[in-house]
Parts: sequence; structure tokens; C-alpha cells
Amino acid sequence: MTRISLDQVNKKAYAAVARMDTYCREALGAELYDLIKLRASIVNGCGFCVDMHSTDLAAMGMPLRRIAGVAAWEHTGALFDERERSVFALTDAVTKIGPDSVTDEIWDGVAAHFDAEALGDLLMAISTINVWNRLAISTETVPVVETASDPSQEPGESQ
Repeated sequence: MTRISLDQVNKKAYAAVARMDTYCREALGAELYDLIKLRASIVNGCGFCVDMHSTDLAAMGMPLRRIAGVAAWEHTGALFDERERSVFALTDAVTKIGPDSVTDEIWDGVAAHFDAEALGDLLMAISTINVWNRLAISTETVPVVETASDPSQEPGESQ
């Protein structure tokens, strides 16, 4: 059970993050933004967000192997193009931020595919999903499990 519902108890702050989310989706496009959101969520271990963004990508028609490949993007060969791979590298570096995380090599790699404004949009997108991840993990927000007659949907069942 979620500890608190931030959209109810902190409506203005929640709405501000939601507006950032909307801006990033519009600036980068839904598919690229959801790839960023999925990758950062995997790095952060946010089960709710991994579930949400993989489901969103599937609903957009992204093949399952690409969705699953986000978890190990560095070892997927040509499953992702150089542009996407540069975005994943930047996402990893910003998400694991530290004194040496966003190296010149990572920055130059992504800058080869994006202009200055788009680079700013990428940084805003990565930062925004990191906010969502931290909120979901801190409030113990978890994916909703459908109760259907399909045993694969039941918690604790193994195939």
C-alpha cells in the first residue's frame, strides 16, 4: 500500500512535476521519452515505473525484445541505434550522478545527435523521471496487479 498519495497531499508540487513530464514528452516525443523513463527506472530499481513505462512502450507498438533490451542496452548489438545508445549512456550517467559520471565521451556522443536545446530537453527528461522514481520508491508505490482468471496475473504464481 502506498504510504501517501502525493497528488492528494501535495497537489501543487505534484502538478509542477507533472507539467515537467508533459513538457519533456512534447519536446522529445513519447517513444524516446518513455525509453529514457524506462532506462532510468531500471537503474533506480523503481518497480512501479518500470511496469508503467514498459507497458506504455508496448501500447505504442514497440517490440517486446526492444523493451526488454533496455535493461542491458550496452549488450544488445544493433537492437538500438547509435542515437538511442547515446541517450541511454547519458541517462545512466545522469541517474548515477557523481563527479566523473557525465564524461566528455558520453556528452560528445549524445551531442553528435542532438542540438543544444534538445540536449537541455534530454537533461530535463532524465531529471524528471529521476524525481518520479524517487517519489514512487519513497512512498512505496507498486504496480497494480490485475486479478484475472489468468494465473499469470496472480501474485506468487510461477509458470
